[in-house]
Amino acid sequence: MAYGSDPGQLQDFCVAVPDASSAVFVNGKFCKNPNMVVADDFLRQGLNKAGNTSNQVGSVVTAVNVNQLPGLNTLGVSLARLDFAPYGINPPHTHPRATEALLLMEGTLYVGFVTSNPANATQKNKLFTKYLYPGDVFVFPQGLIHFQLNVGKTNAVGFAGFGSQNPGTITIANAVFGSDPKINPDVLAKAFRVEKNIIDYIQAQFN
Repeated sequence: MAYGSDPGQLQDFCVAVPDASSAVFVNGKFCKNPNMVVADDFLRQGLNKAGNTSNQVGSVVTAVNVNQLPGLNTLGVSLARLDFAPYGINPPHTHPRATEALLLMEGTLYVGFVTSNPANATQKNKLFTKYLYPGDVFVFPQGLIHFQLNVGKTNAVGFAGFGSQNPGTITIANAVFGSDPKINPDVLAKAFRVEKNIIDYIQAQFN
């Protein structure tokens, strides 16, 4: 008995080219000559410093993936610091290439994720939510839409681990309403079951 599979994706896509000599990108990163590797290749400093949450959502994610820490290449892990202003939110989003484990260090978060479409069309996507307090860990399964909301009057801080060197992030509202070029409003009006003028208004918020 045998089992095989293709390697996991490390980026959004890696389009094949017929001529290898014209290839520039790989599924991930090229490897540094081992003889040239130094200790600093495995070091990233600064996660003790709070991120700037002065933005529309009141939160910021400081990522440490292969793009910030080259030594993570091929190791299948990465992490991030999450900072929240009072009532700040990390809006609904997904990580297409990784499961996330979130450890809350300070504050109180309301977190949750939604399951994928059920096989039975009469059932609905199920929501799992919890309130997190310092020391709590919550897991968001790979690819599922999830969110975090600071429900406290003070700042909140968490650290997340991911099962990929480059987990990727798709923020749902940004992707749907703020893409370039924009998705045809008729498509979104039908999908969200609202009038087209509502879609026009929402898309204008993402200009």
